[in-house]
Formats: sequence, C-alpha cells, structure tokens
Amino acid sequence: MPIIMKVLIVFTHPNSNSFNHALLDKISAGLKQSGHEIKVKNLYQEKFDPVLNTEDLTQLHSGEKPARIAKEQKELLWAEGLVFIYPLWWFTPPAMLKGWFDVVLSNGVAFEYSSAGAKGLLKHKKALVMITAGANEEYFVENDSLEMSYRPITDGTLGFCGIENVTQKIYYDIVNRSDEERAEILKEAEKLGIDF
Repeated sequence: MPIIMKVLIVFTHPNSNSFNHALLDKISAGLKQSGHEIKVKNLYQEKFDPVLNTEDLTQLHSGEKPARIAKEQKELLWAEGLVFIYPLWWFTPPAMLKGWFDVVLSNGVAFEYSSAGAKGLLKHKKALVMITAGANEEYFVENDSLEMSYRPITDGTLGFCGIENVTQKIYYDIVNRSDEERAEILKEAEKLGIDF
C-alpha cells in the first residue's frame, strides 16, 4: 500500500494531443485512485519563462528572491513526491524543462555548498522520470547512450539535490508503436500512478 503524498507533476510537451499528454492523464488518474493529492505544472501551457536572466541572478546573489522563482519554489516544496513527463530531444529534455530546473533549483533551496562540498536539500520521498524516445532501445545500447538519456536528470539533477529514491521509465520507439502497444504503455502508466 503506497504512502499517501502530495505529488507535483511537471509536464513538458507543447502538444496537448501528444502521447506524452496521454501519459499525463493516465498517471494522474492512477495517483488520484491511490488517494494522492496532485498538482500539475504544464510548462508550455503556463508559458513558463525558462530563462534565468541577469536580473534573477543579481537578486538571488543579493539574498532576494524574484517573485516568479518564489512561486515555483513554493510549489516544489509543497510536494512530497515528483513526477516528470517529457520527450527526449537531442538526448536531453526540452529546453523548457531544463530552464525550469535552472530557475527553480537554486542554491539554498535545492542544494548548498560548504567546505565539505555540495549537499542536496530536497526532502522529497521519491521522484519518477517518464521519458518518451523516438529511437528504439537497441539504438541507445549500440551507441552507448542509454544512461546518457536519463542520468543527467535522475542523478545529475534530482539526486544531486538530495532526492534518493529516483526511478526512470523510458518508452522507446514511441512513433512506431501500434495502437495496442500504446494502450499497454498507458495501462502501465496508470499502474505507476497507483503504485507510486
């Protein structure tokens, strides 16, 4: 029986009719079925500004926090669990999501440095990273790029910021899947929400 949590879903895809959006619908349904309280951040729909600009940095370095960053961090820290859904573009998440990490995961909130080194500050119980990829799994294995497709987020971002329980689910060759295969993936996504 999963522990009931507040879960923030960060969704990053510009097309509301995409398979990624179908994944969002299914995992949301599963999370709700298990009693989790969810909030969805649809970065494209919100027209999120992913640029950490000079003014933002100046304010952060002076100890002030821009209102837009404070708002995003409040939502991040509200959650006990995190789910990220995005397509893999050029072996990385869309720039919109990378920008969200740049803006939201700031020093003093998500991590800190001391003479002992870097320390993650996020206390989320778990995070799930759901990725769709255009190529098949064999392509990633043959090109020695399997881990490169997820570790910058699972380890280099979320793990670095202190979240110890981070898992990933990658759906390969998504453009060539049959309707039956897509239906099975969506069933799995709903179960991931139920079991979260």
